[in-house]
Amino acid sequence: MTFSRGTVEEIAAVLAASGLILRGGFSFGDDAVAPAGPSGAPAKSMLLVGQAGAAPWPYFQRWLEQQARDIANPLDTWSREVIGSVAQGCGARAVSPSDRPYLPFQQWAMRAEGLKPSPLGVLMHPQYGLWHAYRGALLFEDEISFPEPHAAIHLCDICVEKPCLKSCPVDAYSGQGFAHEACLDHVRGSRGEPCRVGGCLDRNACPYGTSYRYPPEVQAFHMAAFARL
Repeated sequence: MTFSRGTVEEIAAVLAASGLILRGGFSFGDDAVAPAGPSGAPAKSMLLVGQAGAAPWPYFQRWLEQQARDIANPLDTWSREVIGSVAQGCGARAVSPSDRPYLPFQQWAMRAEGLKPSPLGVLMHPQYGLWHAYRGALLFEDEISFPEPHAAIHLCDICVEKPCLKSCPVDAYSGQGFAHEACLDHVRGSRGEPCRVGGCLDRNACPYGTSYRYPPEVQAFHMAAFARL
């Protein structure tokens, strides 16, 4: 059985009702080590699900208001519910970036969309900049035909000033990687309010994709989750 393009379009339409979008996909190939599909057999194809900007936020907030109990990771839970429901409707297996053992979502995204990492580790998108995310994937045991992704313009290559490496008060990002503990201590500390309220200063300094920048309340939500505030 081969999936039709119409089926993919139907999946995209269902996801759009929750502010989510398809972020590309690919077939694993006969020689690939693929994760299990819905029956447990190796998946043959996958579709990435994610967001551009903060489009899912109103849908997530309405869902959250209806929950009768505190949820440790509400955005992950909401994403699993939405993408899991879609998976049930189209005969796929839904997986999440937070699943253990971790699945190679960043590598999948680079393959599906032709993106490269920014100095902050977030993949740089030619339209969305750093303001996008991957919320899950749909794994199929059927073949889906995909055009080869065009190599995206990597905006970091043409950015001379690199303001994303100059705005953090504790220089959390450098050629040596991400100084997780330094960042966490600062965000939790007495001088970390600008980061807690407005989000990562390095990320906000990036000049690309600014029309997709998450609103302050969304950035504060993510920062609180990072710091467990």
